Amino acid sequence: MFEVIKLRCERDDRTLFSGLSFRVDAGDWVQITGANGAGKTTLLRMLTGLSRPDDGEVRWQDRPIQRIRDEFHQHLLWIGHQPGINARLSAIENLRFFHPDGDCDDALAQAGLAGYEDVLAHQLSAGQQRRIALARLWLSSARLWILDEPFTAIDASGVKTLTRRMAEHVAEGGAIILTTHQPLDAHITGIRRLALCAPEASL
Repeated sequence: MFEVIKLRCERDDRTLFSGLSFRVDAGDWVQITGANGAGKTTLLRMLTGLSRPDDGEVRWQDRPIQRIRDEFHQHLLWIGHQPGINARLSAIENLRFFHPDGDCDDALAQAGLAGYEDVLAHQLSAGQQRRIALARLWLSSARLWILDEPFTAIDASGVKTLTRRMAEHVAEGGAIILTTHQPLDAHITGIRRLALCAPEASL
């Protein structure tokens, strides 16, 4: 489904990673790990096509994502470290912007925001704003989810709910690439981990 081929990234005369290669197929769940500054967010942005590597290639179904950008993005759900919501819109208005035909009320309830549908985003806490973005996990039909620190500002109960939804996605043949400082549920099997800790890395 998705392939990373010998990616190299340099920032401020420093090599963050080089020769980075791995594959992600249907049903795969990959966690990118590493210390702060190791390049985790930079890597995810390259995987989505938002940034270009200094060398190497990212492929979707055997084709470079830069050549099929629109088609690739139809199959991609990207939720970055920032919530990516409009603070002047309500919770449900934010969701309807991305999913006008979806059951946004149910998605917000699933994400723990029942009763907050019509509250403006800027009136919500950081964790609640994060939940607005993560409610898209119950609406998106994208096959590949790339998530940067999805559990930031989310309580333990919320983390369990979100993890359960992610497990459902991979069980249904989807794929996930994520970063998180939170320990994932020990009962979840099949998670592969890629550590960004050296100039050469592979999975």
